[in-house]
Amino acid sequence: MDAALRRAYNASYSDETYNRYMHRLETLLGCNIPFRVAETPFFIPTELRDYLAKSAREIIDQISEESRLAKMKLAIPPALNVPRMDAMPNCVQVDFAIVRGPTGQLEGRVVELQAFPSLYALMVIQSDVMAETLREMPGMPKDFSIYFGGLNRETFIERFKKALLAGEDPEHVVLLDLNPPAQKTYPDFVATRMLTGVEAVCPTTLIKEGNKLFREKDGKKIQVRRIYNRIVFDELEVKGVKLPFNYTDDLDVTWLSHPNWYWTWSKFTLPFIDHPAVPKATYVSDLKEPPANLSGYVLKPLFSFAGSGVNIDPTHADLAAIPAEQRDKWILQEKITYEPGILMPDGTGVKAEVRMMFLRAPDEPKPNLVLNLVRLSRGKMLGVDQNKNLTWVGGTVGIWPA
Repeated sequence: MDAALRRAYNASYSDETYNRYMHRLETLLGCNIPFRVAETPFFIPTELRDYLAKSAREIIDQISEESRLAKMKLAIPPALNVPRMDAMPNCVQVDFAIVRGPTGQLEGRVVELQAFPSLYALMVIQSDVMAETLREMPGMPKDFSIYFGGLNRETFIERFKKALLAGEDPEHVVLLDLNPPAQKTYPDFVATRMLTGVEAVCPTTLIKEGNKLFREKDGKKIQVRRIYNRIVFDELEVKGVKLPFNYTDDLDVTWLSHPNWYWTWSKFTLPFIDHPAVPKATYVSDLKEPPANLSGYVLKPLFSFAGSGVNIDPTHADLAAIPAEQRDKWILQEKITYEPGILMPDGTGVKAEVRMMFLRAPDEPKPNLVLNLVRLSRGKMLGVDQNKNLTWVGGTVGIWPA
């Protein structure tokens, strides 16, 4: 959406540009990327970048207030209430749809937020490869950034390692997910190992002795002292996986982020926020009378992953069909109109969603904004199913001249 950079990029772009970019990225990672990677970065204008950063920080400050936190913690299911919850999460994501504001300026509207890890390491590698590609294109600055808070590549990696390791040897820290090589986020697991030395481990391979967890490596047993928790509870439930430990066990481990934050800061949080960048959201259980016209609303389940279950064109019958005991697990949110402001070479408009990504080390009082990732879409939603067989869609980075 930075018009000058967009014109220069589109003038030089070819299919070979994309093929070269993808080949470099996958070669560097040593694995295929199983999700769609977009053909272009998002050139974020300075004013929009600063708007997103300011709004994201204000929202985090608001939901950190003690009185609001107490109410949000009611979302933690008793059967999954994990001991030793810390005062603040270590990882937070705030997702903004890019829209055209009332005065014509570009702004962001919050689609959702979550206190759960995202692709921190992959964004470093992806932005490195994108920068290398851009340096070969006429009219492009030689250096770009994806980082906030005065960080650069080196200082971000330092901050990431501090948050992830918390003073532990990487050997005693694991990235935990079910069958890691089969996950779509596996490229990020590879990047995490490249940057920090932390390896991805399936929880079914862990060994529990008393309140301690161990993993086996090269024929020896190693205590797991810190867990980079990437397990999505939906997947555990759907697949019926039996773990060698229970999340409710009082384990001798620390977490990034503690699992209770998955519930506490989530779509459940949206009705508690009062901010111009956050569309009004209401629990279905709190609707005394639904709006007569639902065309301006989206119906969302509170706890689902990757947009599953989101109904962008709800009807009154859809609302009525939600059982009484489930109505507090859904929200009705004002619909967001994305601005298709990223122009392809043929003039087609592409929509963007920017994830503002926060990190907190254990000795820091609150999460700090560190970098971003971007998803591009030409469909009605950002999901894969709405963008099948389309180009210039998928994951990318939001960049600006360094």
